Amino acid sequence: MPRAIRKLSDLPAEIAIFPLGGAILFPHAVLPLNIFEPRYLAMVDDALKGERMIGMIQPHGLQPDGEKPDLADVGCLGRITSFQETDDNRYLIALKGIARFRVSRETTGATPYRTVTADWSDYAADLSPDPDSAPKDRHELTAALNAYLERNSLSADWSAIKDAPAHMLINSLSTGCPFTNPEKQALLEARTLQERCNALIALLVMERPVQGGGYVQ
Repeated sequence: MPRAIRKLSDLPAEIAIFPLGGAILFPHAVLPLNIFEPRYLAMVDDALKGERMIGMIQPHGLQPDGEKPDLADVGCLGRITSFQETDDNRYLIALKGIARFRVSRETTGATPYRTVTADWSDYAADLSPDPDSAPKDRHELTAALNAYLERNSLSADWSAIKDAPAHMLINSLSTGCPFTNPEKQALLEARTLQERCNALIALLVMERPVQGGGYVQ
């Protein structure tokens, strides 16, 4: 069984990373992933043999064929909490966020996927079993969300929004709203839940039409 992570010293010094644009993992949140590239299938195989941990991180920019994209400074480590193998040899997994990390350096090795040395020192609070207390301006957040949805002909499950704990609501909106990759990265790097809430409200009130209608989770 994977060991419990309760303090910074429980976290690994070196981690496998999955650079995937637009896929942001937050501490205590869950991110579903569809894995099909051979190098990332190998990464999942290796993770399942050990502590089931993978670091999600944003790549920077488009690179010529064969060149690795640069990496964002900050990502988030997750643990595989569910796993399914499909008939066409894909993996459907769910990652639950553990803690954010800052990339110290990229490491080299024999794996087909990339690995980094992680610095956890800025994000010890992510390991708290009780994330930051409810933000002061939840009402302002829901008002901004309602205006954003109406402006863009989107809908949402308001009963779920009303009942969701603050950290789940803020992280779900940060992940699910169609913000740009740099905007999502800024939300990830917000030091506290209150700071992320403030940034999320600012993004929601910006006038930027979404292409077509849809549903925000």
